[in-house]
Amino acid sequence: MAQYARSPAVAVIRLRNPPVNTLSFAVLQALEDGLEKADADPSVKAVMICGENGKFSAGADIRGFSSPNRPVKSLAALVSLIESSKKPVVAAIEGIALGGGLEVALGCHYRVAHVKARMGLPEVTLGLLPGAEGTQRLPRLIGVPAALDMITTGKHIPATEALKLGLVDEVVEENTVEAAIRLANKVIGQPLGPRRLSLKPVPKLPDMEAFLSQARVRVKKQAQGCLAPELCFQAVRAATQMPFADGVRRERELFMVLLSSGQARALQYAFLAERAAQKWTTPGGASWSSATPQPVRSAAVIGLGTMGRGIVTSLVKANIPVVALEQDLEYLNTGRKAVMLLLEREAMKMEVGAQTLDFHNPARLQFTVDFDSLRDVDLVIEAVFENMALKKEIFHKLSRICKPGALLCTNTSALNIDEIASATSRPQQVIGTHFFSPAHVMRLLEIIYGRHTSPTAIATAVQLAKALKKVGVVVGNCFGFVGNRMMFPYVQQAVFLLEEGSRPEAVDRVLEDFGFKIGPFRMSDLAGLDVGWRSRQGQGLTGPSVPAGTPARQRQGQRYSPLPDLLCESGRFGQKTGKGWYQYEKAGGRTATPDPWLHSLLAQYRDTHGIEPRFIDQEEILERCLFSLINEGFAILAEGIASGPEHLDVIYINGYGWPKHKGGPMFYASTVGLPRVLAKLHKYSEAHPDVPGLQPSAFLKKLAAVGNPPIKEWMSYLSQQSSRL
Repeated sequence: MAQYARSPAVAVIRLRNPPVNTLSFAVLQALEDGLEKADADPSVKAVMICGENGKFSAGADIRGFSSPNRPVKSLAALVSLIESSKKPVVAAIEGIALGGGLEVALGCHYRVAHVKARMGLPEVTLGLLPGAEGTQRLPRLIGVPAALDMITTGKHIPATEALKLGLVDEVVEENTVEAAIRLANKVIGQPLGPRRLSLKPVPKLPDMEAFLSQARVRVKKQAQGCLAPELCFQAVRAATQMPFADGVRRERELFMVLLSSGQARALQYAFLAERAAQKWTTPGGASWSSATPQPVRSAAVIGLGTMGRGIVTSLVKANIPVVALEQDLEYLNTGRKAVMLLLEREAMKMEVGAQTLDFHNPARLQFTVDFDSLRDVDLVIEAVFENMALKKEIFHKLSRICKPGALLCTNTSALNIDEIASATSRPQQVIGTHFFSPAHVMRLLEIIYGRHTSPTAIATAVQLAKALKKVGVVVGNCFGFVGNRMMFPYVQQAVFLLEEGSRPEAVDRVLEDFGFKIGPFRMSDLAGLDVGWRSRQGQGLTGPSVPAGTPARQRQGQRYSPLPDLLCESGRFGQKTGKGWYQYEKAGGRTATPDPWLHSLLAQYRDTHGIEPRFIDQEEILERCLFSLINEGFAILAEGIASGPEHLDVIYINGYGWPKHKGGPMFYASTVGLPRVLAKLHKYSEAHPDVPGLQPSAFLKKLAAVGNPPIKEWMSYLSQQSSRL
């Protein structure tokens, strides 16, 4: 609601809808009532609008966007009502003014912000644009370049920057509400015409057209297939070309285009899926609602390779004191230099006035080769390379040295958590924390519980993810967990497509056009082909342990491609060696160029194995790669490895570059329609009977058979599944 009060000559309207004062129908109605009351009361000379509990407003409730009974009361009409008030209206912005919340503030004649407040129009991140005249008012207030930047990126800006831009009139460190009331008293009787943004012209630029055409190119490039940034741009451009009322009509039209687009639905699903992923459950009955995390006051990281360095940096940024351990002084010194360099870079990126990184203080960050330094830490993250014997040796040591309550985490991308835990005397304290590279940048943290992991350990790892500002997704223990397990069939299909007649650049182009930031072969070159090679050697798929006489293209009766192994045997490990699926300008180079050497290797390989190359169209490339990945997702859900399809989607959006505006692989399957996914898998598995990844999952068959239910109902069919399949 909104609460109405008086401060002699100033009416105080307080938005109330905890926790962040979203603009529900009831809040808008109460705000309107408050304005009418103030208008009718001759003793009220000015109005001040603020939010309850130190937060102005986070805008409209996202769930309201897609609901069929959206409130008739339009936020835009209310913003106009505020602006047309004959008495000055002052906004007191504390905490946040986002989306519709900022649009309400733009309707006010004056704005006062607390120094710690943040403002933004993040609608673009949900596939929409500011739909309450924000695209028309903001450019008039702060100019086109700054408005375009805020509206097309959705970024939040701090109060100090808002003051520089002219978005707010005053920034205060003390009581914002009192400061706003003081300002309201001061401006009583002053003309309001110049303060009404709808009457202001858009500030001119020396060459507006040239600026707009360059900006459009930039926005399109950053959007990567997203519709909303481009339509946001069009709405702001309308503000520069049309009178206010016409610009508002254009904003409305563009808003409706976005609202009915599949992208807005996908982006809003992704937003809500991230929230849902925080609510974890395990098949054993442990759950987020009943498990309590242990405090993490100090942590240790073992191994200062690429992953370890990023993890140390993340912990320091989260203000958690860290002990960083390496096996000998040479590795320790190399690791220390690299970590310090990362931290220097991170410190430079931090906002002015933000808390500084105290990483030169040995009480906050200590480097050592002595395991005894880990006696008192609350949590240890082991980040050595993927070698089971080495990891078990470390965990055996940790269970002797660490205090009884310490959480023992392993940063592994595929290894068995239970086997690692078996080396300790406290398997209930062992958990997988699969960070993604670079660990201080990537948002995803896969949290893997083993057979004995306690609910407290899971809750503590989830709490750690939050502290590190990461998206923690809790999953069960199996080879590759969720992300990599779904990635295996995807990459496998990509390689099979090369055998059959395609080229790395053709496959990558199709998947990048779909929206992936990077196709499977460029991704493989970036990660290093030797990583997968080592893993395949460990599994006995390649190298000296393969029994003599095994067909080159078969393992255990299934199709296998030795192509990646052949590249590794030639010393082609990707970017690090300057050659992989592509060639690079030098070792460590970043620019991938198609490699004639590889093209002739493929031709030779097909000759050797009697494969008649054929033309493979874009549709087949896309479907074989994506549908095999989705199929594995259904198998994971059926096994109880993840608690719901949104968990898989959150993992893919945040860790594997799945385009957010397509909502994640499982959401994408629901939009394509499960019967279609099933039919295509049938078609491809008949053509390739020796590829188990193409044989449709029983759970997918079940869901298609019961009539393609909406994604939120999928899991309800699992309990009924075993008896009927």
